[in-house]
Amino acid sequence: MVFVTGATGILGRVIVLELLKKGKTVRAAKRPSSNINEVKHSYQYYTENPDDFFNKIEWVDVDFDDINAVESALKEVTEVYHCAAKVSFHPKDEKEMYHTNIKATENLLFACENSTVEKFLHVSSIAVLDLLNEKGELDENSDFNPKEEHSAYAISKHLSEMEIWRASAEGLNTIIINPGMIIGTGNWGKSSGDIFPTFENNSFTFSGGTSYVDVRDVAEISIKLMENNTFGERFIIVSENKKYADLGKQIRTKLGLKDAKILSKSILQIGRIANLLFGWIFPQLKMATKSNIEAVSSLNVISNQKIKDQLNFKFIPVQESIDFHLNNYINDKKLNKK
Repeated sequence: MVFVTGATGILGRVIVLELLKKGKTVRAAKRPSSNINEVKHSYQYYTENPDDFFNKIEWVDVDFDDINAVESALKEVTEVYHCAAKVSFHPKDEKEMYHTNIKATENLLFACENSTVEKFLHVSSIAVLDLLNEKGELDENSDFNPKEEHSAYAISKHLSEMEIWRASAEGLNTIIINPGMIIGTGNWGKSSGDIFPTFENNSFTFSGGTSYVDVRDVAEISIKLMENNTFGERFIIVSENKKYADLGKQIRTKLGLKDAKILSKSILQIGRIANLLFGWIFPQLKMATKSNIEAVSSLNVISNQKIKDQLNFKFIPVQESIDFHLNNYINDKKLNKK
């Protein structure tokens, strides 16, 4: 039995599907308010037999604050894929993010201690990477630097990683993956599923960029690492480093929209000053924090060499990934208009 948290998320749903394709029995965690029909709908883009696979999922509502409930969810489970997380860069979400990303991970690991769980994969983020290597790149040894200013999201993911390393030291077989921005289908407007609505609805973008990866690649790599028993290590999972403007151009052109205007770092700094003065009047200005401005104005080169060497893996090019998932986004928009 395999247990997947965050199974309605953009990544969790695909990991569930790929495990089912391999004949695994999957128990999938969700919230009572989760829309599992939306997950079922998205499966049509990933397989020719969406209903067959979806109907094999054992869905469970799990309150990760309730240790007994978590222990119950882990009965007969031998493998855990921990995908659940709160992703936000808005200060108002800090408290929820720390609770969801750190406390839930801590409770899940605690429940694993006296369970049948043999393997545990934790989905972290490239947001925890700080120190550049001799090539000027970020890699698996780019440790989190507490002296730098970070978003609450980055801090929460770093601290959740610390829980994984602790469990690893105590004997649990763990793997940490650090994906870039995941490009996937479904969950539109939420977390990583916000890529297409964001570029569609905003006529501006930023001067920096980030690293992207297709959800299908992240799911495939995660399962292969678990199958290969590659424990006690972390792996960066990114396809390419891309500027926001380049990604935005591809998306907005396909949607028949004009290129987005680029907001320079200096303009954003003005927004930060405005936040200090008027943030209480205009809540949207609260996004103009120092760490957020730095993040969207820079482009760090992130190395994927380790995972390519480990699995001889070839990533889906970002342009191809965007085309596939953007077509799904457009199709879903048409369905919603009917």
